[in-house]
Amino acid sequence: MPNPNVVSRVNRLPISRFHKITLLAVSFAYYFEFADTNTFATTAPKLIKLWGVTVGQIAYVTSLSFVGMFLGSLAAGWLADRWGRKKALTVTTLWFGVFSLASVFSWDVVSLGAFRVLTSAGLSAMTVVAVIYVNELFPAAKRGKYQAYAIVIGICGTPATNLIASAVVPLSDWSWRLVYLWGALGLLFVLFIRHLKESPRWYESKGQPERADAVLTEIEAIVAAEKGRLPAPAAPVEVAPQAKAHLRMLLQRKYLGPTLLLSLLWVTQTIGFFGYSSWAPTLLSKQGFSVESSIFYVALTTVGAPLGSFIAALVSDRWERKWSLVVFGTAIAISGLLYGLTFNPVMIVAFGFLVNMFERGYTAVAYAYSPELFDTRARSLGTAVSYGLGRLSNAVGPAHHRCPVHGERVPERLHLHCRDLARRGARAGVLRAEDRGEGGRGCGRPGERAQALNVGTA
Repeated sequence: MPNPNVVSRVNRLPISRFHKITLLAVSFAYYFEFADTNTFATTAPKLIKLWGVTVGQIAYVTSLSFVGMFLGSLAAGWLADRWGRKKALTVTTLWFGVFSLASVFSWDVVSLGAFRVLTSAGLSAMTVVAVIYVNELFPAAKRGKYQAYAIVIGICGTPATNLIASAVVPLSDWSWRLVYLWGALGLLFVLFIRHLKESPRWYESKGQPERADAVLTEIEAIVAAEKGRLPAPAAPVEVAPQAKAHLRMLLQRKYLGPTLLLSLLWVTQTIGFFGYSSWAPTLLSKQGFSVESSIFYVALTTVGAPLGSFIAALVSDRWERKWSLVVFGTAIAISGLLYGLTFNPVMIVAFGFLVNMFERGYTAVAYAYSPELFDTRARSLGTAVSYGLGRLSNAVGPAHHRCPVHGERVPERLHLHCRDLARRGARAGVLRAEDRGEGGRGCGRPGERAQALNVGTA
């Protein structure tokens, strides 16, 4: 049947107010996703003193939260394909907002842990859908930069949460609950819904070219009213109807390589960063720092995160994605090693700042990179499975954290040191896999990948 040529029509659009409003909405969702991610980590030291929570219990709540993230990622792939990108983004954002609000009223570590698992499922699901949504609505030549811009704005939620926590958690025995109330403000995403459009590429993939054309015509009219006459799109092409995506489809040679590659990418990112951010306040507290100092030091380190995402915005569409990932990954490993070897407050802040800066740059590039390795049919499923497996990998954290050495836990700085070394080695493996052609996609600049493979823009 005639293809409405959605890809070429989207790619010819200049960045306009429509794109900026879409970016603002996604950034808002990201902001409270990042804000909510660290709420348990920042309140855990207080709960140790208030409820008598043990480090082991904190470990298991953290682990189960990552299991929730895995399940949420898988659900997101299904929701995005079945309900559409816009509706799935709305539902998943409201989901994590509702259960963050429920966390305010938790009465013990079990109830709080249950609410955190459900919140984490929504956080991860929202991220998967948002990555896909930006990929499909922004022109290929600019999507990397604007994906990173969304992270620049969104990641500010991390230092904001940490700074708020450092101020309110010490106030009283109940004030830690305000941190979860802050995370629940993601519910205000409903204010953006009427400004968002469904992805025309999703309509096209569902065999609804008329609806895809209608939505895209509306978008083009909005853009043309602001930017003037638009250039003509490329000629339509003939395409065969696409079958429904199933999990076993990822075992096909066309998709297996990218799925394995991205799973390794997200496993190393998750273990490295979340192993750091989930434990930093508690471990510093256990080393003798006060609750207030622990949270405040971590808050200062997260100020580097927006800068890292901004750097990613500058390089994402200029360099090949894989080389940007290699540079950021190497910088994270070095900074993380130095962070793990010191407990001097100044050095904790300095090296923690660098870890956050380079890691957020890495993640921003990876968000643009991941969905480009799949066509529209497999994009939701492939992104969801690989991202979910990455989050699931950190569920084994408690076993490592509680590993006995002559009756004691492994020293925390050695724990962080080993994690970063493991991540650096895994990332080197990713690069070698791509150089051997295992991934088979995403090895050039965005335009080059699209021309050579006809996948990144499908």
